[in-house]
Amino acid sequence: MLTACAPRSEEPAPGPESLAQVQVQNQGFTDMAIYAVNGGQRVRLGLATGNSTKTFTIPRYLTTGAGPIRFLADPIGGDRTPVSEEMSVQPGDIVTLTIPPR
Repeated sequence: MLTACAPRSEEPAPGPESLAQVQVQNQGFTDMAIYAVNGGQRVRLGLATGNSTKTFTIPRYLTTGAGPIRFLADPIGGDRTPVSEEMSVQPGDIVTLTIPPR
């Protein structure tokens, strides 16, 4: 299971030039490849190693009018692939995803 917190902004009114980020708290021991999914497009954001917290930048084209996105955590050498709910992410937002231990 993958949980996602609603986006929040670091600053009260981020401009369109601000980039959105996703902070991944991987509480499990399995390394996870993190993807942003929009429609049929899957974009790799990076690797969240086991038992760590990593922050990734979400590409601008996924946050400016592209519609809602999901986040997918694909385990390296594992068999579960947690997916978040759809959410709208705006420039300047910080989304927190938590991958619980198995």
